[in-house]
Amino acid sequence: MTDIPVLTTERLTLRGLEARDFCAYAEMMADPQVTRYLGAGQPLSREDAWRQLAMFIGHWHLRGFGLWAVENRATGEFLGRIGCIQPEGWPGFEVGYTLARAHWGHGYAQEGARAALDFAHRVLVKRGVISLIRRANLPSIFVATALGARLTGQVEFFGSETDVYTYPDPLL
Repeated sequence: MTDIPVLTTERLTLRGLEARDFCAYAEMMADPQVTRYLGAGQPLSREDAWRQLAMFIGHWHLRGFGLWAVENRATGEFLGRIGCIQPEGWPGFEVGYTLARAHWGHGYAQEGARAALDFAHRVLVKRGVISLIRRANLPSIFVATALGARLTGQVEFFGSETDVYTYPDPLL
């Protein structure tokens, strides 16, 4: 088993996803506004949310990195998922972020993605880190560009053209 590190920021705790997160996770992934730019762009059933959650937990064990559950440090409330992901066939090593709609607009995605990007660079020593973002997803583009990412290309991803934003590598 891989020990999943816990990251903390000013307002957030990033910790391993657990079974206790499932109800909030399934609710988040059933929201069509949350899922419209993810994967095939459709909400997930509870069963599909369970399978996805299990895949993300397994990703840590297969790759040694993955997505964290995002908690509000003050309340312990589940806010979403943020982290590093590269399943088989993925276009590159990605920092991804998805929050439940009630938590949009508070700067949590940028705060958590900054911590994940730092982890990718400092701990995993990854270079060429990307975020895959659909062109109409302006809030996600804002997060990526605020962290220094630049549009570097496009890929066909889950049946849609998706933009590739690449983060600058840290100075060595």
